[in-house]
Amino acid sequence: MQWTGLNELREKYLAFFEGKGHLRLPSFSLVPQNDRSLLLINSGMAPMKKYFTGEVTPPRRRVTTCQKCIRTPDIERVGKTARHGTFFEMLGNFSFGDYFKHEATAWAWEFFTGVLELPADRLWVSIYEEDDEAFSIWSKEVGVDPSHIVRLGKEDNFWEHGSGPCGPCSEIYFDRGEQYGCGSPSCGVGCDCDRYVEVWNLVFTQFENDGKGNYTPLDHPNIDTGMGLERLACVMQGVSNLFEVDTVQNIMKHVGRIAGVEYGEDERTDISLRVITDHIRSTVFMMGDGVMPSNEGRGYVLRRLLRRAARHGRLLGLHEPFLFQVCDTVLQENRAAYPQLAEKESYIKKLILTEEEAFGKTIDSGLNLLDERMQSLKGKTLSGADAFQLYDTYGFPIDLTRDILEEKGLSVDEEEFDRLMAAQRERARSARKNAGMDAWKDNDSVVRQLMSNRFVGYEELITDTRITAIIRGNEMADSVAEGEEAFLVLETTPFYAESGGQAGDRGLLTCGESAFEVNNTFKTSGGVSICTGVQKKGELSTGNMVRAEVDQANRLATMRNHTAAHLLQAALRRALGTHVEQAGQWVDGRRMRFDFTHFSALTAEELHQVEGLVNEWILGGLPADIREMPIEEARAMGAMALFGEKYGDVVRVVRLGDVSVELCGGTHADNTAKLGLFHILSESSVASGVRRIEAVTGTNLLEMLQERQELLMQAAGVLRAGSAEELPQKASQLQTELKSTQKQLEELQAQAASAQVKGLLADAKTVGGIRVAAAALPNTGSDTVRSMCERMQELAGEEAVVMVLAGIQKDRGTVTFGCRCSKAAVSLGARAGDLVREVAAICGGKGGGRPDMAMAGGRDLSRVEEALRMVEGLLEKQTGAGK
Repeated sequence: MQWTGLNELREKYLAFFEGKGHLRLPSFSLVPQNDRSLLLINSGMAPMKKYFTGEVTPPRRRVTTCQKCIRTPDIERVGKTARHGTFFEMLGNFSFGDYFKHEATAWAWEFFTGVLELPADRLWVSIYEEDDEAFSIWSKEVGVDPSHIVRLGKEDNFWEHGSGPCGPCSEIYFDRGEQYGCGSPSCGVGCDCDRYVEVWNLVFTQFENDGKGNYTPLDHPNIDTGMGLERLACVMQGVSNLFEVDTVQNIMKHVGRIAGVEYGEDERTDISLRVITDHIRSTVFMMGDGVMPSNEGRGYVLRRLLRRAARHGRLLGLHEPFLFQVCDTVLQENRAAYPQLAEKESYIKKLILTEEEAFGKTIDSGLNLLDERMQSLKGKTLSGADAFQLYDTYGFPIDLTRDILEEKGLSVDEEEFDRLMAAQRERARSARKNAGMDAWKDNDSVVRQLMSNRFVGYEELITDTRITAIIRGNEMADSVAEGEEAFLVLETTPFYAESGGQAGDRGLLTCGESAFEVNNTFKTSGGVSICTGVQKKGELSTGNMVRAEVDQANRLATMRNHTAAHLLQAALRRALGTHVEQAGQWVDGRRMRFDFTHFSALTAEELHQVEGLVNEWILGGLPADIREMPIEEARAMGAMALFGEKYGDVVRVVRLGDVSVELCGGTHADNTAKLGLFHILSESSVASGVRRIEAVTGTNLLEMLQERQELLMQAAGVLRAGSAEELPQKASQLQTELKSTQKQLEELQAQAASAQVKGLLADAKTVGGIRVAAAALPNTGSDTVRSMCERMQELAGEEAVVMVLAGIQKDRGTVTFGCRCSKAAVSLGARAGDLVREVAAICGGKGGGRPDMAMAGGRDLSRVEEALRMVEGLLEKQTGAGK
């Protein structure tokens, strides 16, 4: 038994089973494909379930993989113990109806004792208590000492999940030695102590469970094995837990260098080091598979991990972004096994930095609020409402709040939090609801009656077909009458159904004089294409033969925009980098909207470069080569796939010259020249790390140019320019004239204000040696009030003067008070700030300022005169003149 690094162990395992006739497959994405039962892949066999069920034919009957996995049910335990982690790799060898127990057990033993040279006397095997066949094979064929074979019950050694394929399993354990044991005389395989470590699980799928406890032997039993790579590395490296494995330790040491701490010195810092190390591994791999931080689904899992790690960085004294730096070591340790991570290195790092910076803006405020709430708690439980506020306003995932509370011996009302979250999701769901389809799409009795149909819209836009179903008012109907809205299913349809980010076709169905206007086309979850619209004339019935005509102008415009979206992605990747990936799109007959992964706004130069590239390719007249082929062949030629989209064994590939190759089921122009030209309308942010470009092509661009030309001509007419070309000169000339006029106006306003101030001072009363003027000024804003107060100071000279003005703006329902006290008045005790504050209070306002100048606002215009009458009395109090 020789020390072996984690990366070397992975390669030894995969190479060993390749030598046994297995096809080595790369790890599947962490994002499940065509499987809504999982949020993230959590085992080696999870992405291959359909191979086992027979729904999909495997590429070979023997397969081996090292699958990246994420499990988060125990996320709050990560860090607090060295046993728990969210990210791990699962080694596995699989047989889909090929070999069975004899080979699986023999090869497992050969790999352990022959390749890794683990001592046989330290290996133990558990079997299902009723599996005598497995006992015989292990003891008589493989040669395992019978005393090292342990029979365990169904709970431990029988794999099943409700009804379906199931079977007994055998687990191989490694004895770490007495020093890891609990000391109990009964200590052995199955004990909860750390001595006997389960390393490899061999599942013998040989029965079909009908869900009622009846087991029928399968005609072609399968093998599904799983061995945690990090756990195997613990055994081979003689360490206690995954955080001490070589590759994981290197990541932790990087965190320690940044924070200035070392693992093993302090249990509190050890917890934070473990949290950060585990969570940054999960973060990098999730982002590498296209997961973006968000508040829903797997994006929320990612955000939870990132923010929990960032908070533990705070506990280590790291108040600036640091996780993006640790990303370097994660990539370095996994570069050989997962080269695609290196391709996205800059993108992953910048996305992590963006998320760190965003959370950094709110985390301190959130922590302060949580600290206030904890200090004011009367019991031991934080309300769900407070936890929801921390989530909704400050971005605190519930488990982060729970972690902080548990450190103080407190808890949170998660039931109330869940209720508030559910209410928020329901509000969002209601806002998105499609009233048409949602009215009946969950009605099983309707959906089951719909016959599948065939799409011919790639080749033809007009076809004669038959109506197979009519849905009206949430129910199947025999006919649709004039003026009624309905959903129609056609036997053969030329209408493209909304999918892949392309809008559904619209058009017309006719039968004699009867006509049905198709406003949209969509698919059910079962793939049935449905036209939705309104009966414009006459009546149509189920079984009628109709002529189906797609709106050709709209379809051609949509095709141009869809092809432009492919060119745009290629241009973005060339201009910005290969980290750019499609994050969503919408193309219809008016324009195209393309969402893509990028970490910052595009500069004017970048937008110009991207637009130029697309137009260069359009004018180059690149032919569109569109064909169907096996998905493996498509991947081999470098075809890009839309992240999260469902693909079968045979896919449709759209190739545009040597510029773009994508998997796509949409409709496209057969040559880029047919797009005419391409113009970007806008570029904006959609979410953290996701940008959006909206653009137009073809006739839509021509219409836009015509509209803008008309606007220019209208502007030229208004400015009396002979042509649009003269507009800049005329606009500049007008601006100069306006500036001159504005200057003259300001001079006149100043003269008028000066005259008005002089008039007010002439009528001023004297209070305790101070001349006092107070007046209301209709239709006067704050700037004028301030200007007049300043002019009073100039006119007062050495004289003691106080002026209070109330500028009234009835249209806004506001009043602005200004108070100016000359230097001599201030020396006598006048205080502008106090004076204006009390005056404004009468009108329901507030304000203040310096002793010589102050401003305030109010809203009760009915009491302005009353407030101004109070000025003299207030000034008497300030100066003591009334004594």
